[in-house]
Amino acid sequence: MTATLREQFEQPGKFVVAAEMVTSRGLVTAGSGRELLALAQELSEDPRVDVLSITDNPGGHAMLAPDALGTDLISRGQEVIIHLACKDWNRNALESRAWQLASEGFHNVLALSGDYPVTGHKGLAAPVFDIDSVGLLALLADLNEGLPNSQRPEERLDRTDFFLGCVVTNHKRHEREVMPQYFKLRKKTQAGARFVINQIGWDTRKDDELLRWIAHDGLPLRALANVYLLSRAAARAFRKGKIPGVVVNDELLELAERHGASPDNGRAFFGELAAKHVAVARGLGFDGVYLGGHMPAATFGEILDRSESFAGDWRELAREIQFPLEDEFHFFEPDPETGLSSSRMNEAYLESKRRRKTDLRVPLKYRFSRLLHRAAFAKEAPLFPAGRTFYRGVEKAHLGKLAHVAEQAVKVPMFHCRDCGDCSLAEIAYVCPESICAKNQRNGPCGGTRDGLCEVYDSECIWSQAYERLKAYGEEESMLEGPVVVKDNALSRTSAWANTFLGRDHTARPDPGNEA
Repeated sequence: MTATLREQFEQPGKFVVAAEMVTSRGLVTAGSGRELLALAQELSEDPRVDVLSITDNPGGHAMLAPDALGTDLISRGQEVIIHLACKDWNRNALESRAWQLASEGFHNVLALSGDYPVTGHKGLAAPVFDIDSVGLLALLADLNEGLPNSQRPEERLDRTDFFLGCVVTNHKRHEREVMPQYFKLRKKTQAGARFVINQIGWDTRKDDELLRWIAHDGLPLRALANVYLLSRAAARAFRKGKIPGVVVNDELLELAERHGASPDNGRAFFGELAAKHVAVARGLGFDGVYLGGHMPAATFGEILDRSESFAGDWRELAREIQFPLEDEFHFFEPDPETGLSSSRMNEAYLESKRRRKTDLRVPLKYRFSRLLHRAAFAKEAPLFPAGRTFYRGVEKAHLGKLAHVAEQAVKVPMFHCRDCGDCSLAEIAYVCPESICAKNQRNGPCGGTRDGLCEVYDSECIWSQAYERLKAYGEEESMLEGPVVVKDNALSRTSAWANTFLGRDHTARPDPGNEA
């Protein structure tokens, strides 16, 4: 019997090979569906491939559900990772989907916020993002513990046995993008993630840095290095930002164009590049590799076999696969001998932390909001009891609507408030996740930013803004500490101030998953 993914990670010296399967549009019995099924079956028979990873509506397109393909595979004894994204499902649907997956025999789940929809039937589909990847991990972890039975509160439902994974995107340019990604990885681990796949990127120093960050932070994670079989067409698409969070720099694009124009369309070059990347990943100490890109089953095997021939040269090859962005931020200092990262923290970064109060500027409204929060809205604030007494009186006198109008008169012009009633302004340095973040991310940034800009709105990411505001006060490292934030939609269009003072919002529910 095939060892589970969890068991494979526990095997000494095991280098796990995961192959990505991107589902197609249409019936599984149609032309593209049959081709995909045939590819999956061929890969499942390849002893070099340990697990198949099946995507969930990648790129924001409607595609065949991953379990439509995965059901056939697990019936053959194949280990499968099912991607589960939040963009198309609310929390009830995600819980229902989780029960379905567990009942069908799927246990390895990669929890994702998901790409923003780009198409839909007769127009653009409405994104959901009821919860994010961290909230989804917390939900699935609670299912593993056994949720309370709503019909018999004294009993708990049977436990699931999900082995949970997540994604991190540290191939970013700016400090204000990279550090929140690392902080969010910590929070994902606390929420239940036990393995991580990094986003596509061609900078082995950043790959090395990810492993060093995991060790630096003491995270109990197994890491798979993302190795993508590039092509000229893919390089062009990545360059144009068509896949959020994936970047190809000028140098790599020039190589892709030059080799893509060769008689074999760059097949030999791109295959060798991927094989070298696999060898470097193994040498760096990754627990395995996540191999993706549109290719026949034979090419997966060719890349893996070719990587074996590069094993002894991986340190030199690591210097070849370094295509960083201009002025790209690294958490660790470089190692001049290897060209990778050292164990020393970035001196310029440390100096910036020392100079934060003089070098960083924050908006006046943020300074005012901090003072007001510490004076009245924080649980330990001196005026918090008075606020609670005031709102009790307001509701007793049936003046809640009038107080709510007054609240909105302040919050809408200052923060573009959407009146969600379960406010996270104080947790995101007074940048509103409902009005400014396309994905309503309350537990850290998604991976789709480019140079700090949102993948959808082309404005500065709210978490990049929050990082710099908090860094000015030396508080950026704790920006994602605390319980997982899950918004209660029942509070929509009610007073967030009243809900805070009267203990109705998420700050009064430190473990929201257990209330499902």
